[in-house]
Amino acid sequence: MPLYKEQGIVLRSVKLGEADKIVSILTQGSGKVRAVAKGIRRTNSKFGARLEPLTHVSLMLYAGRNLDIVTQAEIISPFRGIRAAFDLIAAGETMLEATDKVAEEHERNVRLFMLLLTGLRALEAMPNDSAATAESFLLKLLSLSGFHPSLSGCAVCGSPGPHELFAAGLGGVVCASCGTGEAGPVSLPAVRWLDGLARVDLVGAGDMTPDPVVRREARAMLYGFTEYYLERRMRSFALLAR
Repeated sequence: MPLYKEQGIVLRSVKLGEADKIVSILTQGSGKVRAVAKGIRRTNSKFGARLEPLTHVSLMLYAGRNLDIVTQAEIISPFRGIRAAFDLIAAGETMLEATDKVAEEHERNVRLFMLLLTGLRALEAMPNDSAATAESFLLKLLSLSGFHPSLSGCAVCGSPGPHELFAAGLGGVVCASCGTGEAGPVSLPAVRWLDGLARVDLVGAGDMTPDPVVRREARAMLYGFTEYYLERRMRSFALLAR
């Protein structure tokens, strides 16, 4: 089995047997890797807390037939600040879960890796509104995956907005002529808020805080759109909305 070196961000882990774990890691050069960390749950484990979710690590791995094996792990950044507050943890978990949904195993995606790393660094900087940072991350992740919602023009015919109908299945906001039975009314402030989140840098997204009514409406649009195109229920959304 060939030995290889990588750096990556731990997305999640599950128990395996009495002492091991399977860790999912988004690596910079090898895409998403699922690997066994042997003995990690023992008190004298050589890994300690180095393979906990949210941790940026340098790794040595053996390439296995089904699962790789972690032989060495060193922390590059523990992102300890994110773990200090519930809102930061919820935002970080949203980023990890969404990334895990779109990342392909052993398919290199440097842009996705850098987006996640930038998102976690933005949270580590303690933004005023960590949920806005996570929601901006979601919009950028959707765009990177080819599913960016249309927010300035009709998703069907391309006619310039503003438009006050929205349908996830049609790709975003739609004009009155293209709106079907699935399109529902939305307010212009909610659409503009999402459009602003999509355009702003992640570092600056946490400085944007809308009216609570606008935020609730915009969240319903974004969360529904994300789950529609990822074809997955996002468990972290309930935490993020709190």
